[in-house]
Amino acid sequence: MSETSVPAAEHSAPTGEPAEVELRLPADGAYASVLRTLTAGLAARLDFTMDDIEDLRIAVSEAAAIVLDEADPGTVLDCVFRLEPASLGISVSATSSAPSEPDYESFGWQVLATLAAEASIDTTADTYAVRLTVRSSLAS
Repeated sequence: MSETSVPAAEHSAPTGEPAEVELRLPADGAYASVLRTLTAGLAARLDFTMDDIEDLRIAVSEAAAIVLDEADPGTVLDCVFRLEPASLGISVSATSSAPSEPDYESFGWQVLATLAAEASIDTTADTYAVRLTVRSSLAS
């Protein structure tokens, strides 16, 4: 390992807390590839396997699709990534003036729930958010 390399287990902020990365994009499906690419890069930094990374790309795509269906036109898709050793927590949210009830029977939710170690949908009066945690298969 070179002097500039950081072991995967040490990906944290200077305070010792897990590192957080934030991404804000227009709430438009045309930007989904940017979200998937960043997600894959962060997972690679945590030493996820290639299979884990591909599953994570699919999961974050489904999360974004669920949120985009509820997002108000012209709003922003907020994505927050929490990097921990062998684990990546993701929150995808957008402003939604009239969020509908989560559809836990939808195909997208079923895919997301299968690929993530933890997943939830949170709605408030003006926000629709999907949160998920994916763990590296190497951590098992």
